[in-house]
Amino acid sequence: MKRQLLLSLAFIAASVCASAQSPNGWRGPENNGSYPDKGLLSKWPDGGPQMIFETTDAGKGYSSPQVVGDRIYITGLNDQENKEQLSCYTLEGKKLWSVEYGNPWRQSYPEARTTPTYSDGKLYVVSGMGEIACINAKDGKIVWTVDGGQKYQRQTGNWGTSECPLVYDNKVIYTPCGNQTTIVALNKETGEEIWKSRALNEKSGYITPILITYKGKRQIIGSTNKTVFGADPETGEIMWTFDNWGPNFYGANGGRNDNIAPNSALYKDGRIFFSHGYDINGFQLQLADDLKSVKLTWRTDVLDTHHGGYVLVNGYIYGSNWVNNNAGNWCCLDWNTGELKYETAWSGKGKGSIITVDGKLIIYDERRGTVGLLTPNPAKFEVTSEFRIAKGSGPYWAHPTINNGNLYIRHGEALYAYKLK
Repeated sequence: MKRQLLLSLAFIAASVCASAQSPNGWRGPENNGSYPDKGLLSKWPDGGPQMIFETTDAGKGYSSPQVVGDRIYITGLNDQENKEQLSCYTLEGKKLWSVEYGNPWRQSYPEARTTPTYSDGKLYVVSGMGEIACINAKDGKIVWTVDGGQKYQRQTGNWGTSECPLVYDNKVIYTPCGNQTTIVALNKETGEEIWKSRALNEKSGYITPILITYKGKRQIIGSTNKTVFGADPETGEIMWTFDNWGPNFYGANGGRNDNIAPNSALYKDGRIFFSHGYDINGFQLQLADDLKSVKLTWRTDVLDTHHGGYVLVNGYIYGSNWVNNNAGNWCCLDWNTGELKYETAWSGKGKGSIITVDGKLIIYDERRGTVGLLTPNPAKFEVTSEFRIAKGSGPYWAHPTINNGNLYIRHGEALYAYKLK
């Protein structure tokens, strides 16, 4: 009886820990590109699913929309003021408000990159210059801002800060990197510092940290430009690091490639998959039971995702790789072994972003804006339906979003919504 009680308490504690993270963050409720919707179309009509609305006033950006209840939130660049702004729309595409929250990165690719995270009636964003803002989701009023880039003397690579806030418990996570700290936690109600980690003396990557649970304990998995790390979510202590990327990272091309860390980690049952583009390749790590170390389980020289993310479905990883900045193939790997199941081109298209929903994959070609539907199958890559996003400008880098059976997809200043039921 006592043992059963202890097991029940442990299960409840683990459930509480797992549910403390905001379900409205980067790439879906679990930050892994997987969405819970069911009953979606298995094939799309010619020309694509039924459109709900389209608008071209979202502001330029590569971030994804965040849908909560009957509202859509999206960040973009305000061309008139050259500021980053957060806008709110109805589900029918009517804009309700916009608010400026920070400064864009002033050099290459200044467009907004932060997808807003929603928690307890507030939205959290990070500007290209490292300013963290808390915004009231109802009326768009600024609750607080912290210039994290200046306060923590952040150090970035060529494209500034490209981070979506991780929000859990009472904390908002930001990774300035540099020689003062690597990762910090701010109070989500006030913006005051709760903790900051030690410095790894490296530049930041371009990723959103994730919160995982293993053996009843939680850990933040993040990355600098050179090092993947695990941090204690209560104290910020960095528990382990990994930087054994191989000769393509530290060799002749290392000067260029060592500031490319664009994809959040993929996690399941104590294993972590992480991938760089530019021939840096992909790696799976096994987390120790005490969460204080990792060991390499396998590496792949095929799946080196540029910045489109990857998903795990029924024991297989799906995503696209980097051939060059304009091209890439679509790949499938065995999660347990790293065995390559296929690497194939999408005819007439290139690499891009990927999500999974209702036993399906949705992919978004970054060059031409084609959206594709396919069933996950380790034996073959077969797109069964596709259509093209016509409006908007710049690369098609935004990751698609699913909410309540609807697909939301962005191209620069254009935002679209489609019915998938």
